[in-house]
Amino acid sequence: MTSERPIGVAVVGAGYWGPNLVRNFQASSAFRLRRLCDLDVDRARRVLGDYSTVIATRDLDDVLADPSVDAVAIATPAGTHLPVALAALRAGKHVLVEKPLAATHAEGLELVEEAERRGLTLMCDHTYCYTPAVLHIRERLHAGDLGELHYLDSVRINLGLVQRDIDVVWDLAPHDLSILDFILPPGIRPIAVAAHGADGIGAGRACVAYLTLDLSNGAIAHIHVNWLSPVKIRTTIVGGSKRTLVWDDLNPSQRVSVYDRGVDVASSEEQRRDMLVSYRSGDMVAPALPEREALRTMVEEYARAITTGTPALTDGRSGLRVLEILQAASRSLAEGGSMIKLDEGRMA
Repeated sequence: MTSERPIGVAVVGAGYWGPNLVRNFQASSAFRLRRLCDLDVDRARRVLGDYSTVIATRDLDDVLADPSVDAVAIATPAGTHLPVALAALRAGKHVLVEKPLAATHAEGLELVEEAERRGLTLMCDHTYCYTPAVLHIRERLHAGDLGELHYLDSVRINLGLVQRDIDVVWDLAPHDLSILDFILPPGIRPIAVAAHGADGIGAGRACVAYLTLDLSNGAIAHIHVNWLSPVKIRTTIVGGSKRTLVWDDLNPSQRVSVYDRGVDVASSEEQRRDMLVSYRSGDMVAPALPEREALRTMVEEYARAITTGTPALTDGRSGLRVLEILQAASRSLAEGGSMIKLDEGRMA
């Protein structure tokens, strides 16, 4: 790709998420939307509008045979990600996949290895990672501004749509797990996960779940996901040795608050034995964050990865790490909440 010619892109899937991708690709100067592919061609045409020159089609083979299409964005059900993405990669197209990367870790690994063999970009659309708030949290953690990470607590609950084919962990937790993977400083990673869930309405799958992750630096992460809550909460607390950050995604006037308050333990061994603890109560700062659609930033990152040939911030490997935790969490649920160790080699 060169800066003189926009990247030709096709979107596959015109359902729930596809129209958002269509809108953002059309608004980007780095891309030229060439085709929208969906089994329901009339739905694809409605998404494009009456005066669009973009081709609507139901034939994926036609999309992949089009030389003007350099990249593909896939917004189809997770069970179809492997065949659609593999076909696109084998046709020489760069690929963006809606979360989760694939239905299983093995399928995700197949996609990653295929992209690496062919020197193509494979990116996972972990949209929340590109919100101004999460980018700000990542910057602070990586710079050491919060100090050493002690804990992360995330709540993602609402009266949600009970899915037919997946439980609440696979529906909602990918957001929180991708954020965790995105913001963790280098050298820190999840090493084990335990999951507890309940199905209070007889849906046949967990509708409420709690995930606990042990991190390699001794810290802990806790994630609560819930389809049955009458109130909607989207809150994450990141506790560090210097400061604690609170992210309230439903508070547009103060999404992020940073508290210079916490607990200090005496530094010498003798003082620690005597449990000499002091409490500090400093200021709270609410940094000003830009209001920018996360998908717009994600699309720009996709273009950057394609044009430079370097991995995207949420590349296929990050999608693999999320899949491994999801599979381990499912195993833990089946075993009554047992702690499942994560494979160090696979998490790399």
